[in-house]
Amino acid sequence: MNTHRIKKTSLLLLALSIFPLSGTALAKEKLKIFILAGQSNTVGHANSHTIATLYQSGSDRDNELAKMVFKKDSGLSAKVLMDQLAHAQKIDELTGGISNDKIKKMKDGPEKIALEAKVKKLKKVHETYKKKVSESVVISDRVYINSIADGNRRSGKLSFGYGGNKNKIGPELGFGLSIAKKVKGPILLIKTSWGGKSINYDFRPPSAGEYPLNEKQKNGGKAEQIKMNAGLFWRKMQESIRNVLANLKDNHPAYDPKVGHEISGFVWFQGFNDQFSPEFRNNYKDVMIHFINDFRSEYKVPSMPFVIGVLGTGRTKENVDKNAVSQGQRAAAKELGLKGNVLSVESYEDYSNFSHSVFTKGWPKVYHQWDTVGSDRPYHYLGSGAFFVRLGDSFANAMGKIIANKK
Repeated sequence: MNTHRIKKTSLLLLALSIFPLSGTALAKEKLKIFILAGQSNTVGHANSHTIATLYQSGSDRDNELAKMVFKKDSGLSAKVLMDQLAHAQKIDELTGGISNDKIKKMKDGPEKIALEAKVKKLKKVHETYKKKVSESVVISDRVYINSIADGNRRSGKLSFGYGGNKNKIGPELGFGLSIAKKVKGPILLIKTSWGGKSINYDFRPPSAGEYPLNEKQKNGGKAEQIKMNAGLFWRKMQESIRNVLANLKDNHPAYDPKVGHEISGFVWFQGFNDQFSPEFRNNYKDVMIHFINDFRSEYKVPSMPFVIGVLGTGRTKENVDKNAVSQGQRAAAKELGLKGNVLSVESYEDYSNFSHSVFTKGWPKVYHQWDTVGSDRPYHYLGSGAFFVRLGDSFANAMGKIIANKK
């Protein structure tokens, strides 16, 4: 017997027991697929560096989320964030904010040249900070994503860059990293999102019936075209999902056809465009239920967990309670209920109130401070990375609750 070969084999087996091959370990489990769909706030308009706003609150939850989304050696902290805000304030005080009014009003000469040079250096430090935060975001080896976020269509390992552009995030980052703590095996997110779309018309599901035209639409000369395009983004969503399902190995290297896959859950975050028509907002609950039932039927997953993100751009409970779309979303979740594997999540509870406090100072005048903690308007939840990470985590917590309740 070859003792050298025996020793070599024994050492290999020992190494595998201590350092198991991640792909092999993952392949023992079915590929878990989660769908995320909706309009612009599923697209995501938060610049990745604004995720560091998580350090501001000092809450246990935000501290844990920061550990989840940033690399261990990032060097980021509450102090780093607050120092950066003080640095940004200095830029705003010297320039007058985004307009650079204070510099523009100065007379040409040595004093203006010196100030411009000083501000240029300060702005370079500001940009270096933003780059450092973005580069500190983790890149998952276990969670992959295939994403349509308006024109930003990408696939690969989950990290930042799957929002409205290659620097932005939506709820996918927090959701994917958080759900990975709750389920075993390889995970694939399929995100299909387009801005400015309603559920009543654009995402209209088949069982909701033919889209009813109003008098203006009937007599506007485009009645047939309007009818034809009803449900167009429901169909686009299905096409995108089926394309991914037909090429699972290309979308997750740990996928093993012998082990298979399962559609493990759906997250829906939408509603802004349904607010502005009485028919749209008043029918939201019924159309939402049709949507859930039709999707489950389409993929033969009758008990698939479904999480509805409640529209929360009103920021406070009082304002959100007045919104008919938010009420419809809550009502749909309540009617189907946890026993029906449906839960709703209140997005306003994850709002970045700190970002809001900076925004309301008059963001053009405090632009560099604002740029540190936010990147968009209130209808996009201020483009706050802290908000979107929190929300993704809340979606994952609700999804985990449904999954646990099914067992």
